[in-house]
Amino acid sequence: MASLNAYLVFNDKCQEAMTFYKSCLGGELILNTVGDSPLAAQMPAAMRDKILHGVLTSGKMVLMGSDMVGEEGYKPGNTISLCLICDSKGEIDRLFSQLSEGGRVRHPLKGEFFGTFGDLTDRYGFNWMLMFGGEQKK
Repeated sequence: MASLNAYLVFNDKCQEAMTFYKSCLGGELILNTVGDSPLAAQMPAAMRDKILHGVLTSGKMVLMGSDMVGEEGYKPGNTISLCLICDSKGEIDRLFSQLSEGGRVRHPLKGEFFGTFGDLTDRYGFNWMLMFGGEQKK
């Protein structure tokens, strides 16, 4: 069964905020920058130090974050997503199909350098990210 994590979007403050949360909650923090990713060549130079994906793991708690704001820009209400980490290709396909019914697919499921990924807004206005496979870079 998939696990559920909170995924926070920051306005250029991801590294600062995730470091603060680590000081409060303990655990291991992994921060991946745009410049260290395969996306670096496709992004403006000003984005190189932005956090593409961060993960704070402390016991059973997983808090994820990023500086990557969608095309609608940063605004309260679009700064958190529910992130499902799926256990199989079949599970991610099924959950993505079910959750997107009556909603809006923002990024269809597709293979990325970090695994299979897609995100959507469900029919009730909540943002969901679904991931399967791949490993986080330390």
